Amino acid sequence: MSERLALVTGHPGWLGSRLAEFLREGHPGLPSGGRFDRVRCLVLPGTVDDGADAQVELVEGDLRDPEAVVRFCAGAEGATLFHLAGIIHPQRRVRELFEVNVDGTRRLIEAAAAAGVRRIVATSSNSPIGASRNPSTLFDEASPYRPHAGYGRSKMLMEKELNDAHARGLVEAVIVRPTWFYGPNQPPRQTTFFTMVKEGKAPIVGGGNGRRSMTYVDNGALGLMLAAARDEAAGETYWIADERPYTMNEIVDTIEELLEGEFGMEVAHKRLRLPSLASEVAHGVDATLQRAGLYNQKIHVLSEMNKTIACSVEKARRELGYEPPVALREGMRRSIAWCLENGHEI
Repeated sequence: MSERLALVTGHPGWLGSRLAEFLREGHPGLPSGGRFDRVRCLVLPGTVDDGADAQVELVEGDLRDPEAVVRFCAGAEGATLFHLAGIIHPQRRVRELFEVNVDGTRRLIEAAAAAGVRRIVATSSNSPIGASRNPSTLFDEASPYRPHAGYGRSKMLMEKELNDAHARGLVEAVIVRPTWFYGPNQPPRQTTFFTMVKEGKAPIVGGGNGRRSMTYVDNGALGLMLAAARDEAAGETYWIADERPYTMNEIVDTIEELLEGEFGMEVAHKRLRLPSLASEVAHGVDATLQRAGLYNQKIHVLSEMNKTIACSVEKARRELGYEPPVALREGMRRSIAWCLENGHEI
C-alpha cells in the first residue's frame, strides 16, 4: 500500500499544531486513529525553530507566494490537504483578509488540483453566517450567508471557491466551520482573557445571556479528521463545535471557578458590565473603519460581545459520527494548566 500523506496549512498555529500531532499519532476519538504516514506543513518563514518539529516535513512559504504553494503540493498525488491557514485579525488593513483567505485559497486549490491532491478539508468559520437574528435558534448548514464584516465576507468567498472547485471536479472539497477556539497552545489574546476574568475585568455586554458555540481544539481536530475519512463527506459543509453552546456568563463563571477552586488563584469575582448599546456602537465604528480599509481588533471583538452565535452539530453527528469528547469545564481546565506549565502568567 502507498504511504498516506497529509498536507497542512496553518502550522504552527493554534489548531494546526494540534492537528499535526493527531495526524502523526492518531486521534483517540477515531476507531482507527486516523494516523497518516507522512505530514507536510506549509509554514511562514521564521515561525518554526530549527528542529522544533522534526516529525513533520516543513515547507517555508506564504499562501500569497505561488511558487511556495506549488512546492508545498509537489508530489502529493492522492494526498489529503487540511487547509487551516488564514487571517482572522489583520495587522491593520482589511485587504489582507482577502489576499490570504480568498486569493491564497484559490492559489492553493489550483496547485493542489495540478498535483493530484484527492481532497481538501478546509476550515471556515461562523463569520460567513454572522450573528443570529433570533437568539433562541441555532445555526445549521442550511442557514443563509449573512457575513459579519470583512472576515466573514472573506471566509464566505473562500467557501465559494472551494465549492466551485468541487463542482468542477478539480478536487474533492469539504468545508468545516469551527467556532470560538479554546484549548492548549492558545495565543496570547486567550491568556489575556483569563487574566481579565481573574482581575474582574471580563466584559459582559447586555446581561451576558447571549449564547456562543465554542470549539475545544481537540474536538476541532477530530471533526477535521472525520471529514477527511468519510467518502460521503465530499462536497459537504459541517459545523464543528462542542456539544452545546454556552452563555457568556457561563464561560466567565467556569473560568473563575477553575482559577480559584482548582488552581488556587485569588479571583476578584467582578465583571466589567456594559450595556448592549456598547456593542452596537462598536459595530457601527467597526463597519466605518472597515469600509475605509482599516481594522481595529478591540473594536471588532467588542462589536460581537452582545451577540448570539450558536450552532447545531447534528449533521456532523449524523453523517460523520462526530461526538465531541471535551466540554467547557474540562477544556478550560486543560487550557489553564497548559498556560501554567508553559510559563504563561495569568
